[in-house]
Amino acid sequence: MEKLFELRSPEDTQDLAERFAPQLSAGDIILLEGPIGAGKTHFARSLIQALLPEPEDIPSPTFTIVQVYDGPDCEIWHSDLYRLSHPDEAIELGLEEAFETAICLIEWPDRMGDETPEAALKITLDVSDDLQARTAVLSWTDPRWGQKIEAVS
Repeated sequence: MEKLFELRSPEDTQDLAERFAPQLSAGDIILLEGPIGAGKTHFARSLIQALLPEPEDIPSPTFTIVQVYDGPDCEIWHSDLYRLSHPDEAIELGLEEAFETAICLIEWPDRMGDETPEAALKITLDVSDDLQARTAVLSWTDPRWGQKIEAVS
C-alpha cells in the first residue's frame, strides 16, 4: 500500500514526523530513502525529538553510523548506513536485535541488501523543483502500518 504527503516546507516535514511519532512503538522500523538533501535526517530528528521526554541535541549519525536515545517506552535507534560497504556491517551494528526491541529509523536502507526488514515502513522523500518542497511517499506491506498512517492523515 502507499500514501503520498506533499510537504511544502521543512516545517511540514517536521509536522508530519511529530504527528507520526505517537503512533510508534518497540519493533517499528522506518526506512528513510531519498537523495542527499531530501530531508531524511530532518524527518528523523523531528520524530526523535517528539518521542523524547526532554529535548536534547540530535546529531546526524553520518559518522557514528548509529545514535541511540532513551525514549519513554523503548530505545530509539537512528542509523545512517551511507558509509557501509557491505550488508554484513549493518548486522554487526546490532540492528537485528534493535528491530525487535526499539523504534528504528534507518537512512540509506539499501545498504542492508537482503537483510532489509520486510515489515518495515518505507518513507521515500524527494525534492521538488522549487527546492523547498518535498514529497513523502509512505509504502508498506505489513497491515499494521495502515492504522498508524491513517492516524496521521
